[in-house]
Amino acid sequence: MAITASDVNKLRQQTGAGMMDCKNALVESNGDFEAAVDILRKKGQKVAAKRGENEAKEGLVIADTTDGGKTGYVLRLNCETDFVAKNDSFREFVDSLLKVAMANKATSIDALKGMKFNDRLTVDEKITEQVGVVGEKLDLSGYEVLKAEQVVAYNHPGNQLATLVALNKASDSAEDAGKQVAMQVAAMNPLSLSKDGIDKETIARELEVGKDLAIQEGKPAEMAEKIAYGRLNKFFKENTLLSQEFIRDNKVSVEEFVASAESGLAVTDYKRLAMS
Repeated sequence: MAITASDVNKLRQQTGAGMMDCKNALVESNGDFEAAVDILRKKGQKVAAKRGENEAKEGLVIADTTDGGKTGYVLRLNCETDFVAKNDSFREFVDSLLKVAMANKATSIDALKGMKFNDRLTVDEKITEQVGVVGEKLDLSGYEVLKAEQVVAYNHPGNQLATLVALNKASDSAEDAGKQVAMQVAAMNPLSLSKDGIDKETIARELEVGKDLAIQEGKPAEMAEKIAYGRLNKFFKENTLLSQEFIRDNKVSVEEFVASAESGLAVTDYKRLAMS
């Protein structure tokens, strides 16, 4: 069967694979489009296996909201090189994965991978197919969902970092405050929402370090313990979101800033994904 340029272009539009790859797949399948798609998928699987040991440190992180701003999603897809990450087609692919997640209300990476990307492929299979297209390892390495009365998404320029912030009220002032806090989360990378979210092991370690430092400074043991607790409070202030100094006005904490935006308004949770 003669393979025309129109056939090759049709397959290329359908799969995103290169022109020569599409032509060779059509020749191998004797013009059978479904078989040609499978051939390209297998090529992607071979590339994925071959590149499995490679490090995928580049990529994009994208966040968005749905359900009238009551649900937020953030997704990270890794690739190997900055060249691929900055390609428009890669950005479009990451966007398409996020749309599938939002449309199907995916609750986890595994759930998302098993969902239908289109009539032919699951998300996991589509990612494998794209490995064959771009020639690099791809890894869906991060995925978070947040639900609240108001969820605000923030995409940092360059899409190397994105955040979600949940608030207990939905209003224009809540959305405005949420945007400010979402940028705070991006810039300051807190360990938890409040000190209640810091695990006991971390607290014990900070106390031990603080006590040792005080003793090294020549403080007596009974005073060293008090100093250690003082340093622990400073640790909480610097590393928990609600206690952090608000980056646009360091005279107030994030919690105080949010409360000043609207009576009773509070941040209830956040998510942050970054490339590094």
